[in-house]
Amino acid sequence: MTNLFDLTGKVAVVTGANTGIGQAIALALAQAGADLACVGRTPAEDTVGRAQQLGRRAEVLSADLSTIEPVQRVIDETLEKLGRLDILVNNAGIIRRADAVDFTEADWDAVIDTNLKSVFFLCQAAGRHMIGQGAGKIINIASMLTFQGGIRVPSYTASKSGVGGITKLLANEWAAKGVQVNAIAPGYIATNNTTALQADEVRNKAIMDRIPAGRWGDPGDLGGAAVFLASAASDYVTGHILAVDGGWLAR
Repeated sequence: MTNLFDLTGKVAVVTGANTGIGQAIALALAQAGADLACVGRTPAEDTVGRAQQLGRRAEVLSADLSTIEPVQRVIDETLEKLGRLDILVNNAGIIRRADAVDFTEADWDAVIDTNLKSVFFLCQAAGRHMIGQGAGKIINIASMLTFQGGIRVPSYTASKSGVGGITKLLANEWAAKGVQVNAIAPGYIATNNTTALQADEVRNKAIMDRIPAGRWGDPGDLGGAAVFLASAASDYVTGHILAVDGGWLAR
């Protein structure tokens, strides 16, 4: 059974790999045997160093995914430096918080461009290569707000709902071509993006009261799900959004 989860010889592109969820997923893939292209606006030197300590090849690819300008370069540099592309993890994302009645166009566009537009076009660029080789795994990072509305994050909710939609669309188009497209929907994970919620006593208590596991998630909690969706163990799984949420949706 362990061979089903073995990623030896595979190459994974992970966006937003410098910290938090992206770093945890990248290192889980490296532990399973994958070599890494670590993409980030801030160079992911720490992630690369830790992957190399595991005996993996790993490269820093600097890219600001607030626009789609670097998308094709990310794929081209991965192929040039690491020789292949088997896995794409679309993790990079941002969030803006304000009441809906006060939300600005600038905050709307910034979040949609990073969280949805760049995600689609990275899928497209990687998908062209994967379809050509007849195999590939794409993992998009969705959210609890792929399923729910949330409050004070209108563009984030729209973007993550969109991520769920394009995950299913691409799965429909590419499954017969050997490419599985799935998503992970993290629950409330303790990262930089959720610092404000953790610090808000009222919101933090409301969140904790609803999580059956009784705790915020750790970025490392997502590693096993990512390895599963990146490996041969999930070859007949596509168009699925896997919630890793401590039971949040069960409530």
